[in-house]
Amino acid sequence: MKGIIKKYYKEFLLRGLMVCALGPIVLAIIYGILGARGVIDSLSPGTVTLGIITITVLAFLASGITVVYKIEELPLPIAILLHGVILYIAYAIIYLINGWLKSGIAPFLVFTAIFVAGYLIVWIIVYFCIRNSTDKLNKKLKN
Repeated sequence: MKGIIKKYYKEFLLRGLMVCALGPIVLAIIYGILGARGVIDSLSPGTVTLGIITITVLAFLASGITVVYKIEELPLPIAILLHGVILYIAYAIIYLINGWLKSGIAPFLVFTAIFVAGYLIVWIIVYFCIRNSTDKLNKKLKN
């Protein structure tokens, strides 16, 4: 297991670093939308700083963890489960730190339901896209 981690460590870092700069951009868009809708009128420097740092870390982790799909030793269902669990934990922690998710059973159940639904929707879309391109490739090979 140690060899696997060492082998993909650099890939994890590169993937994370390539995308982490997008985190603050997404945060700025969210803050902009919330401001335009009147949900927030001002943010303290501490809130903005915490948001930027945590969303950058989240973007880094979310992108870096996709390396699990390159690990041949992991069966795809295990890679999907590992990816989903790590994302869930990362999102939950970041949301709690920023106060975007209140602690309590009801908020966590709603968060969990939304996360699982979103994750499943993304994977269903990926599945059908791959299936569609595979079908097209098979048709070309038959001709």
